[in-house]
Amino acid sequence: MATGTELTPSEYIQHHLSFFQEPLGESSFWTLNVDSVLTSTVLGVLGFGFIWWVARGATAGVPGKRQAFVEFLIGFVDDQVKGIFQHGDRNRFIAPAALTVFVWVVLMNAMDFLPADWVALVTHYFAPHGFRVVPTADVNTTFALALSVWFLMIGFAIAAKGLGGWIHELFCAPFGTNPLLWPANFVFNLVEYVSKPLSHSLRLFGNMYAGEILFLLLWMWAAHSALKSDYLIGWILSVGLGVAWAIFHILIVLLQAYIFMMLTVVYISMAHEQH
Repeated sequence: MATGTELTPSEYIQHHLSFFQEPLGESSFWTLNVDSVLTSTVLGVLGFGFIWWVARGATAGVPGKRQAFVEFLIGFVDDQVKGIFQHGDRNRFIAPAALTVFVWVVLMNAMDFLPADWVALVTHYFAPHGFRVVPTADVNTTFALALSVWFLMIGFAIAAKGLGGWIHELFCAPFGTNPLLWPANFVFNLVEYVSKPLSHSLRLFGNMYAGEILFLLLWMWAAHSALKSDYLIGWILSVGLGVAWAIFHILIVLLQAYIFMMLTVVYISMAHEQH
């Protein structure tokens, strides 16, 4: 165990699901999850620092493995954006934004493969419960990402239609321009605007949180089996199941990042459409 003491199953899970929190000001309402912020920041710097480093040294000849990988990644994202966004130069902002979202979310999701006890062993010296190093298993992180996309969506809608056109659409679409229909139109659009960041964030959070729980259950099984003296059987079963889940979880890590990226592009593309 990360704490050096025997914990019950519920205590073990609760121990690893606790954030390293720091209150902002005197109010306990505003609290910063330091582990989520720090981990996501470091991953962002490392991920895009790597892409910048490879792009900076790119050559026109036969590409090396690193350059080929980055070219494949950029080409893959660009192909996805090209099939959805038809409202101008995608390379000006939309494709780079989609690449940013995809790479960053993949890196944050992939932290789920690190054994929680090993992470806690290193980080418990300055964090009481250790770090939770999967930022996307924190709803604050996924909701912040979704809200960023939501503000971009509104900004692009106003840029494409003008402030007056956007407000007109809020009250006059989809049911018509009759003043009697304005309340119904506004409520309909309000529900749509509220549901987008909620579904966008909770889908990613739910999948990554569930994956985190399953990994903890498998590691807890190994620790429990060792305490009950049938260490070898418990170790073999937990490692086998852990590897099997990790292989399957690779698909979840990539798929959830892909879905989050695609919804980002779809929402921004929809903001340009006239109703």
